Amino acid sequence: MEVVAGCYEQVLFGFAVHPEPEGDGHCERWAPVADFTHHAHTASLSAVAVNSRFVVTGSKDETIHIYDMKKKVDHGALMHHNGTITCLKFHGNRHLISGAEDGLICVWDARRWECLKSIRAHKGHVTFLSIHPSGKLALSVGTDKTLRTWNLVEGRSAFIKNIKQSAHIVEWSPKGEKYVVVILNRIDVYQLDTASVSGTITNERRVSSVTFLSESVLAVAGDEEVVRFFDCDSLTCLSEFKAHENRVKDMFSFETPEHHVLVTASSDGFIKMWKLKQDKKVSPSLLCEINTNARLTCLGVWLDRRTDTKESPPAAAEPAPVSKEQSRRNKEESGHAVQEEEKQPKPDAEKCSLTGDSNKPTRGNSLVSAKKRKTVEMLEKKRKKKKIMMQ
Repeated sequence: MEVVAGCYEQVLFGFAVHPEPEGDGHCERWAPVADFTHHAHTASLSAVAVNSRFVVTGSKDETIHIYDMKKKVDHGALMHHNGTITCLKFHGNRHLISGAEDGLICVWDARRWECLKSIRAHKGHVTFLSIHPSGKLALSVGTDKTLRTWNLVEGRSAFIKNIKQSAHIVEWSPKGEKYVVVILNRIDVYQLDTASVSGTITNERRVSSVTFLSESVLAVAGDEEVVRFFDCDSLTCLSEFKAHENRVKDMFSFETPEHHVLVTASSDGFIKMWKLKQDKKVSPSLLCEINTNARLTCLGVWLDRRTDTKESPPAAAEPAPVSKEQSRRNKEESGHAVQEEEKQPKPDAEKCSLTGDSNKPTRGNSLVSAKKRKTVEMLEKKRKKKKIMMQ
């Protein structure tokens, strides 16, 4: 596994983490080793997302950079947005969704790195987005004081809820039966079946990051050194522990066959990995810590594991690197798609489902792919005509 973290100093850090057996055979301490630093951006990093092959980073320089974790090389950049990239989310290995201060949400093909759909999502900034585990729905919040539900099968808005203040975090639970919306230090818990608030959790300081540890237990970090575990049903604090010497900026949780792990990153420059206990009322134990000597902003964990064959490309297929010209062309042509969407939002718009249920290839409204298809068809006709003449 590899921990990746972005910082104000424009660098993405990568640390390979290896379990270190204790005398009794149990892995209670892990050994981190510096693996790479990737300095692709010209401004501070604001978001990071990871799938089984790539790490993507968003920045205040308005670009999304792609880093190939298998080859440990820069894979190119996506330059569609005009504004700070505020959120990046993968769904499986086929799709990436990005949000930015320009109010756009973009759905990307994570194999060809083409923009399948560009949606004018919020009148202000998109501050955060979260994809339902099914891949059929997404939630987004923005500075226009709205919570929006998106039908990702149809690629259009499904529901808009006005909220009194601008929310800065929204997160689905692992099963997708509930979600939380964060406004300053307040966490509103919503039930999917009613789409209404079932309860509210109040943290002592402004919340900077949340992550579900189970369907009902939520880890909360804020502008302080402490991480708290809350029960979303009873709305009570199960436990809290001092994680860092400065405010916690981001968290990430994952499970291995042996452990349930919580990773935290702080402004103090440290990344720490914690072994969670089955009883969340008991504070976790420290597995390892890494001092980056940087002001960390975002965090992810790359797990080198094989994914479901439905989501993985064929073994012979290599994802195409993104050239600057392709990225520029995508940005120009996707701009037309945004304008069309604003003028004529159609219920039967071309689908960009993230579920993988359809047997048909996923299509978007990119003009690049249409041109490619026409060119291939024309060349094929010429080849057949030449063959007939030769006979």
